[in-house]
Amino acid sequence: MAEVDIEFDLIVTIVDKGKAGYVVEASKRAGALGGTILLGRGSGTREGRKIFGIPIEPEKEIVLTLIDQQQSSKVLKAIQVELHLDEPGKGIAFALDVKHIVGIHHVYNLCNKDS
Repeated sequence: MAEVDIEFDLIVTIVDKGKAGYVVEASKRAGALGGTILLGRGSGTREGRKIFGIPIEPEKEIVLTLIDQQQSSKVLKAIQVELHLDEPGKGIAFALDVKHIVGIHHVYNLCNKDS
């Protein structure tokens, strides 16, 4: 298994359906290579709508962005600004420490090119 001397974070961003593209674009402008978009359902504390007494679970998009820890804060801030995540009900983003990774040969090749 090829090893890379870079520590990574996984930025997880959860936004309303239709907003994931903005997350990916903001991430790329801040230095990320891209992101993975997943569909989800769920509600935040500000959502609790009902139609005819039936609770509605809003559709969400979850964006996973694997990023060098040195760039993590910059990318997270770009997402916050672009999506207005400091406003209630706009979404959430957070970073998790990644311990082990396989399948990122493009990153390995970029690192070896610099040496």
